[in-house]
Amino acid sequence: MTKAFEKILNSKIIAIIRGVSSDDILPVANALLKGGINCLEVTFNHKDDIDGVNTLKSISKLKNKYENELFVGAGTVLTANQVDKAVEAGAEYIISPNVDEDVIKRTKELNKISIPGALTPSEAMNAYNFGADIIKIFPAGNFGSSYLKSIMAPLSHLKFAAVGAVDKNNIEDFKKIGINIFGLGSNLVNVNDVLNKNFDNITKKAELYKQIIG
Repeated sequence: MTKAFEKILNSKIIAIIRGVSSDDILPVANALLKGGINCLEVTFNHKDDIDGVNTLKSISKLKNKYENELFVGAGTVLTANQVDKAVEAGAEYIISPNVDEDVIKRTKELNKISIPGALTPSEAMNAYNFGADIIKIFPAGNFGSSYLKSIMAPLSHLKFAAVGAVDKNNIEDFKKIGINIFGLGSNLVNVNDVLNKNFDNITKKAELYKQIIG
């Protein structure tokens, strides 16, 4: 197990930062750090930022400012080319909503952590066979803990994370079935809080989720 992999396992929470300008990325990161969260996923926006300029700039700024404090990854990565760009900007792990062989294999070629999204046993095993380190069950909250438990039972040798519609109301259910890595999006980093410069609220939510997840 690599030190990078251990960081994610120990952190338990990956904060998903979506729709945040690179101009606001540092205060958002600071707010999360104050709340005890040090794993951040900056997502690509394939609709409004096709070239990923904002995402790559944000990752680079985080890496330069918080290199020894934050563990930064790229999210919604759909192509091997995006893997290259994200890693060049400073991403330590690559997260996708789907299982893409090229993305996973390129991530591993660059010695980074691969976290693809899957929803079925076949997808999970394909991801694992391609080299994935952690399987992101997505969208976990919409399907519930009983569904995840059914998938995990025959695939107990895989490492799973719950992402998508995960909140304070269902985390305990996921913990009971053995999930201990969570991706938290708008329930943690809400764009309205960012636009209103309400960074203290982000810190409070970070503290709350740290307390719930442990």
